Amino acid sequence: MIFARVTGSVVCTQKDEKLVGCKLLLVQPVDLAGAPKGNPIVAVDSVGAGERELVLLVQGSSARQTSRTQGNPVDAVIFAIVDTVEQGGKAVFRKSEDKDAG
Repeated sequence: MIFARVTGSVVCTQKDEKLVGCKLLLVQPVDLAGAPKGNPIVAVDSVGAGERELVLLVQGSSARQTSRTQGNPVDAVIFAIVDTVEQGGKAVFRKSEDKDAG
């Protein structure tokens, strides 16, 4: 599982019929401090994530395990919107206090 920030959307006028109706989002993997980590990823959104939200995603065969992506040609899927992250008994992220979410 990977923390990522939604940075945009991807619109495709032509795509595999199994992906019709799937919303594609551009996400940037981040570390716990919110710093970019690695290259941006295009992911199927299975939870209705919005621009600049912190999300969890999976890649590879795990990406084809959600009800929306099972059996589809998908390499990355957003499966959760993060509300709180605790580390060492302390909250290191709270959606309600997220200055990066806009």
